[in-house]
Amino acid sequence: MTTTSDATTSPAGESSLIPTLPGAAYVDPAVFARECERIFEDMWFCAAHASDLPKPGAFRTVQVGRESILLTRSRRGELRAFYNICRHRGARICLEESGEKARSFQCPYHAWTYDFDGRLVAAPNLTKMPDIDRVDYGLRSVHVRSWMGYVWVSLADDPPSFEGTVEAEVVARLGTVDKIASYDIASLSVGRRITYEVKANWKLIVENFMECYHCATIHPELTEVLPEFADGLAAQYFVDHGAEFGEDVRGFTIDGSEGVGVLPGLDEDRDRKYYAITIKPQVFVNLVPDHVIWHRMYPISEQLTIVECDWLYTADVVASGRDVTASVELFHRVNQQDFEACERTQPAMSSRLYRDGGVLVPSEHHIGDFHAWVTARTAPDAG
Repeated sequence: MTTTSDATTSPAGESSLIPTLPGAAYVDPAVFARECERIFEDMWFCAAHASDLPKPGAFRTVQVGRESILLTRSRRGELRAFYNICRHRGARICLEESGEKARSFQCPYHAWTYDFDGRLVAAPNLTKMPDIDRVDYGLRSVHVRSWMGYVWVSLADDPPSFEGTVEAEVVARLGTVDKIASYDIASLSVGRRITYEVKANWKLIVENFMECYHCATIHPELTEVLPEFADGLAAQYFVDHGAEFGEDVRGFTIDGSEGVGVLPGLDEDRDRKYYAITIKPQVFVNLVPDHVIWHRMYPISEQLTIVECDWLYTADVVASGRDVTASVELFHRVNQQDFEACERTQPAMSSRLYRDGGVLVPSEHHIGDFHAWVTARTAPDAG
């Protein structure tokens, strides 16, 4: 949830209203296919939390663009990511979303078997085929790395600079990466996870998160905690701006009650503020004094997006079993309100009335930069 400038008028000679993307951008399968190829399958994609892969053989499958990706850990505990495709005849290796294997991954079709490093270790009659290179015919790996306690993958042959893309989004929002370091996100534990099936295009969800023009209309609980949001102010528009808690608000909770204690090491000037960061293409980070809320989207089709939301607390809070319902309920309710709004918008994207798109008011003009970014990434001549 975020907003932009408090200006109500545009500079002389500029229109108060600027155009959005055309409706087809949200409903055309060909557009979505280009986005998969040029964005989700080419950039760094936040795939899972590190705790989803607690030990060797633990696995999770995730959808990255048009591809199913298998995440696991080697016997040395190192992160591994592979296309979830058998090298023999293309059967999907793991059909489950998550699980644990004792020794290897075996294709359920012809029993080609791979170790946790992806090497082909067994297959019917394999000894009669000595010319088969077990590494060359192993699972095809993709680039993987860990950052902020999350597992990120890139399907590109030559991935973009992580610092120049992912970390650059944090710099653009907070001024430096150091500003997020005091939250020590990698040390936090998942206290609650809620998965949402949103019948809307992924870009509508990003646009919604970037602005707060709608906050006074659909987020009564949020604007009670963050009063400036009632004025439509988009915090993400300003470098290192944090939305102040209301005077009588004690914590980022559904009723403004006290939270679970300020995170260790947090700067004093951040102990009563909310910060939101959009990390293109599919991550939202929400920083509050006692926890972090981390969204990641899995675009499934041009009209369906799965959103997985983690509420992260210190390991002590999670281990103690402390009740965090009041803090979870606040943003869970915000999520429900936002996703309902996106689903209400999606059907109109195919209307002839929306053929040329809609408009953005001044407090939403920064969304135009997001539209320009998507357009540039998916242009026919984009490399």
